[in-house]
Formats: sequence, C-alpha cells, structure tokens
Amino acid sequence: MKHLTPKETKAFVDSHPDALFVDCRSDAEYFFVGHAVGSMHVAWVDGPDWSFNPNFVGDVRKLAGNSTDRPVVLICRSGRRSVDAGQALEKAGFTDVYNVLHGFEGDLNDQHQRGTLNGWRHEGLPWEQL
Repeated sequence: MKHLTPKETKAFVDSHPDALFVDCRSDAEYFFVGHAVGSMHVAWVDGPDWSFNPNFVGDVRKLAGNSTDRPVVLICRSGRRSVDAGQALEKAGFTDVYNVLHGFEGDLNDQHQRGTLNGWRHEGLPWEQL
C-alpha cells in the first residue's frame, strides 16, 4: 500500500481518471460530515453496531469492474480505517492500493478536535455535504 497526502491524492485522482476514490467511513460520516468531491462510498465499518462490512471487498471489486489492477484510493476520517480496508483489499489480490494520510478530517489537536492540523478539508480541497 502506498500513502499519499491529501494534496498528492487530489493530484493523483485528477491525473488517473481510472482510479477509484473510495470513502470508507460510516454512512453518517459520509453523508452528514461531508466527503471529498468525486469519492464513492463503501463503508468499512458502520453502525448501528459498528461491525465490519462483510461485503466491502466485493463492493469495491464491483466498482472496479472486477479488476484487481485498477488503482483504489481509500480515505476515512483520519487515515487509520483506510489502512485496514486497504490491507483487506491487498489480501484479496488488489495490487494498486493507496491510503490518504490524515484522512478527511485529520488528526486530533491538543483539545481533541479534528480539522485544525491536517486532512482533506483542512487543506482546502473540494468537498461537499449532502
């Protein structure tokens, strides 16, 4: 798995139109907190019981047109869940997997708040909220 900063991710996705940009956060995070423009949603872990999505790999495989060679870029809240999701994809045979460092909301600051140090939104990259 390769790791990209949010700005590197934006440049990579823009220059690789075949790349899948997958937001693997929960439904609530994707729809209510917001998400990167152009990302597709496939939850890795979701409520109400916060269990792992047993269909995650299969759902991503469908989006990839059953190709395990297509680039898959994963983003979550802080860049941790996306590593686990990426490892699952690699275990399933995906060969070109990327993790977005610091994720959508970024790392916690000294006051335990996100969005002030790093991350997709902090970098001013395009995002939307439904």
